[in-house]
Amino acid sequence: MRHDLKDPRGAETINIGMNKYQALVRINGHQVKTAVFADSQIHARLILQYQFGMNSLASAPSLSEDHDALAVEEAIKMIKPIKPLNLKQARVASLKRNVDSAKQQLKLEKDRQHHQQAIKPISSKP
Repeated sequence: MRHDLKDPRGAETINIGMNKYQALVRINGHQVKTAVFADSQIHARLILQYQFGMNSLASAPSLSEDHDALAVEEAIKMIKPIKPLNLKQARVASLKRNVDSAKQQLKLEKDRQHHQQAIKPISSKP
């Protein structure tokens, strides 16, 4: 896709050779189709990795004229920063995670013991 722009210094035309590439990007666990303008596919990949992180690309950028893809600026607006927890909040969150883990371990241990008791009478029969 070529764009012709007027030079602010005169009537001369500047030709910009940017192509539109689209790719799927992971944002907050969701895949979002986004578009970026770049010289090449490699350049588009590098721009997207710089904007969203190295492991954020779900698909390689491909040349497209699709109009339903989000622009990079719109996709960035979708990212909401997570406010860091203070020390007290972090401690409470950690204890809650530990409670859930302990409940799961307790259930697994009870199931294991119940299973062993069910097998014991079967194996002890003559």
